[in-house]
Amino acid sequence: MLSLSEIQSLLERVAGRRVLCVGDLMVDRYVYGEADRISPEAPIPVMTRRSETSMLGAAGNVARNVAALGASVDLIGLVGDDPEADALGRLIEAEARVEGHIVAERGRRTTVKTRFVASGQQLLRLDAEDVMAAGKKATRGLIDAIGDAAAGKGAVLLSDYAKGVATPEVIAAVVEAAAAVGAPVVVDPKGRSFAKYGKVRLVKPNARELSLTTDLPCDTDEEVERALAKALEDCEAEAIVVTRAGRGMSLAERGRPVRHLQGMARQVFDVSGAGDTALAALGVALASGLSLGQAVELAILASGVAVAKVGTAVVTPEELIEAEMARHQAPIEAKLMTLDGVVKAVARWRREGLRVGFTNGCFDILHRGHVSYLGQARAACDRLIVGLNTDASVRGLKGEGRPVNDLESRALVLAGLASVDAVTAFDAPTPLALIEAIRPDVLIKGADYTVETVVGAEVVQGYGGVVFLAPLVEGHSTTALIARMKADPA
Repeated sequence: MLSLSEIQSLLERVAGRRVLCVGDLMVDRYVYGEADRISPEAPIPVMTRRSETSMLGAAGNVARNVAALGASVDLIGLVGDDPEADALGRLIEAEARVEGHIVAERGRRTTVKTRFVASGQQLLRLDAEDVMAAGKKATRGLIDAIGDAAAGKGAVLLSDYAKGVATPEVIAAVVEAAAAVGAPVVVDPKGRSFAKYGKVRLVKPNARELSLTTDLPCDTDEEVERALAKALEDCEAEAIVVTRAGRGMSLAERGRPVRHLQGMARQVFDVSGAGDTALAALGVALASGLSLGQAVELAILASGVAVAKVGTAVVTPEELIEAEMARHQAPIEAKLMTLDGVVKAVARWRREGLRVGFTNGCFDILHRGHVSYLGQARAACDRLIVGLNTDASVRGLKGEGRPVNDLESRALVLAGLASVDAVTAFDAPTPLALIEAIRPDVLIKGADYTVETVVGAEVVQGYGGVVFLAPLVEGHSTTALIARMKADPA
């Protein structure tokens, strides 16, 4: 894989690069809420709506990712003559470094995909779309836009979602315009034939699409190699890279052995948009002068970050660097964060529609009561942050001789629990500053408190958060445990 220094060098070179993205446009709409009961009318979950967000999808999401990586992008696509087209236009205008060249066609519906998400999981997707090929007038508009926008581009991306843009005439215009400026064309294909895209630099199907176009299985490395060989025989593309979910990507170039490249194993929250992210990374890398193999390695890293998010999310240079650093860091240690790191993690979790919980304590000698308490705390939210008193803070609260275990030891033990997602230290007598910075959705303390005596309760309730008092396991405390050990040193 690319080294950290190579990734940093690439990201420095991306600034100023220009990419052209042509393809189907859509609005990706996400409705977030809670689904904690079953309808009495039918055996289906009832979802209580909490929030809603819209973002650019399909080719628009490719463009967003190109821009997020630091390059500028001209986006060409097709919309209808409906209010959703206006909404899509506003989304494009809100994106820095994205210049839209949008063709509207009378009688067409702008594609909108609405996903309903509860606790980070999709419950339902509702599509509104027309998939007929662009008419003559719209096709002419797309071709003119491609010719005007191709100048100065380092790569041209064709994002085909089979919604009417990638007609033979538009594909030919893309290939011709790219050849005129010496830019490689990278295609995210759709349908049973790669031959229709002509002589392009790279075609990027997923395993299912490769199997569909070759009528061959694509499960093992050997099967993928046979399918790639057949696909190259049947089209003019210089190379094909197949995305294989958790198995990474396999790259076939004419005259070279197939290369199977693996990514870092990650927890997958949402695969929607991961292919867009991979396409954007390939385009940015090729526009920046990387080899095809290096471009695929960057695409693996970027798409791995994307699937750990909910929704058609973009991937930033900072996240790529963090992901590469995480490959060399133990999973437990990755949970230990500074306040700045926690704030960034919280922002990321919120973009994924997840509820963030916070609790705090000394957690000096971890015992059964702690484990039960933290398990209940995690059950009240989707991600749990633990604020941990520093050694000096513990001494101020508990007196000399405490803590028994130092901060690093206590933090690592907490991070080893599946119920804990992040640990951060604080030196003050109370965690109020942490709570104000993190703004948790759920503030958790033990049931030996009342809501009125929980530090930060007023702050959290003031912006609509909740306070949860977790029942305690009787007869278990660190102070009592230390007293028993002193009474019976054996």
